[in-house]
Amino acid sequence: MSKTAIIIPARFASTRFPGKPLHPISGKPLIQHVWEKCMRAKEIDLVVVATDDMRIAEVAFAFGAEVAWTSSRHPTGTDRVAEVAKNLRGYAHILNVQGDEPDVDPWLIRRMARSLREEKSLQMVTACYPFACFKDAEDPNNVKVTLNKNGSALYFSRSLIPYDREHTGKAPLLHHMGIYGYRRSFLLEFVKWRQTVLEKTECLEQLRALEHGVAIKVLRARRPSMGIDTPEDARKFEEREGNP
Repeated sequence: MSKTAIIIPARFASTRFPGKPLHPISGKPLIQHVWEKCMRAKEIDLVVVATDDMRIAEVAFAFGAEVAWTSSRHPTGTDRVAEVAKNLRGYAHILNVQGDEPDVDPWLIRRMARSLREEKSLQMVTACYPFACFKDAEDPNNVKVTLNKNGSALYFSRSLIPYDREHTGKAPLLHHMGIYGYRRSFLLEFVKWRQTVLEKTECLEQLRALEHGVAIKVLRARRPSMGIDTPEDARKFEEREGNP
């Protein structure tokens, strides 16, 4: 059976939250929360933290993670993931779980891995869930996705999509989650492509795949997932973890 690896890209520099992967939450660094959730996922053969920062590498080694050292010149986390994937022989499927997703659902990870194994033509998969409120959907920091009848992405945007002209409320507003699965061969090809017009316009690299005609399957998550973009997000997550 083809093997599946999760690669967690983690960098120290962050405009809004420097040192984010090492920020302590409930007594553990943020990156450890992400790693532990990934380790709980079934049908996964390997979990690796990918970083270019010795501080992150040392902390990850200390809590037991396998660590891959990567270039400091990568423009995106996907490029960092691809560098590690290139050296993973025997792994046909790669999952990219962001290092600021401590709430990622192990069940969803398993579903993504299974989709790649069972659907031989599938090159890329991601996930979404319905917005809880319209205010969240209006926020350009929250990426939206709209789907076709087969559950593949039609488009991703920071703007509201679809535009509900008649205010029917029939089309769901779906929040795109920053978790991806790739067929390894496709991932290595994808990072060679130049950035596309829509990708640059929206600052969303998944649009590069759509502009090249690649179908992206979008799974419906069974619950929302809280990402950490700011210190305030970390505080809210810690409060929630302490009061489940």
